[in-house]
Amino acid sequence: MIRKLTVPILLTLLFLSGCGQSAAPSTDTELRPVTLGMGFIANVQFAPFYVAAEKGYFEEEGIEVTFDYGMENDLLQLVAADEMQFAIASGDQVLVARAQELPVVYVANVFRQFPVAITSISEDLSDLSVLEGKTVGLPGLFGANYIGWLALANAAGLNQSAIALEPIGFNQVPVLIDGQVDAAMVYATNEPIQLADAGYDPSVVMVSTYVDLVSNGLVTNEQTIADHPDWVEGMTRAILRGVADTLADPDGAFTITTSARWVPEAGGNNAAAQRKVFDASLLFWQNEKLGQLPISAWEASQQVLLDAGIIDQALSLDDAATNTFAEQALADQ
Repeated sequence: MIRKLTVPILLTLLFLSGCGQSAAPSTDTELRPVTLGMGFIANVQFAPFYVAAEKGYFEEEGIEVTFDYGMENDLLQLVAADEMQFAIASGDQVLVARAQELPVVYVANVFRQFPVAITSISEDLSDLSVLEGKTVGLPGLFGANYIGWLALANAAGLNQSAIALEPIGFNQVPVLIDGQVDAAMVYATNEPIQLADAGYDPSVVMVSTYVDLVSNGLVTNEQTIADHPDWVEGMTRAILRGVADTLADPDGAFTITTSARWVPEAGGNNAAAQRKVFDASLLFWQNEKLGQLPISAWEASQQVLLDAGIIDQALSLDDAATNTFAEQALADQ
């Protein structure tokens, strides 16, 4: 069950399709094949997973891991049906799935802070009330950007009826530059960096400045927890070792991530730009107790969904998430 923890915020990923990548199996032991649904494409923001695979941490747990990529809600449906045992997903998507009676369970946090922010190159967002009477762009009324907007607007006490929301797809940078919207919901590790590289000085406000929401972590299903807790323990332990190593040795982790085996397109001529994304992501992986979350973050995430009418009744948070596997992983180190 979720225990009340005191975990300070240290600082604060949506997803397309791609091809799976597999860690090489050991020749000494027969490994158990496990597919991890990742969301997005292979990306430097998944560095801890590549570090764990490269260093053989999954193999040490008897696991041959394959990284598969796809849309987050599709991945959770596969996990719920036990067609895929593990995926990386955000807390709000887990709660929405639980409201639909899908038996998914969040077992280890990876991104401690919700990575969504609002940014503008024409407005000073130090006082968010400046947005009233303006237009805010976001990919659409779905996903983490929309959840982030709802949480931010409610927490900041904005008059939402005075703010126009404009669906702009994942085109925040050109739309902001062209002045089609006054501000846009973005991922803090992506669009603000692109805007700065283009010569702008974006004003950025993190959603986490106002409300602590549950970001991405390892998700499995109730059947896997009941029948194969060792799989869950092994996956959690390997991933959290990857997170710890990435934080301890960022240069080494970036080298591994941009190697030919994982995300080679992030190296070479792209290395400088991708290193900025990687460095920004380091802040999001930091957590005083790796893998664990306070119940207050789950309560805040659920309240946003209830207020927006995305779910119609409160759920059992003890059923939706657990710190048990992450606690055990830290105890084993």
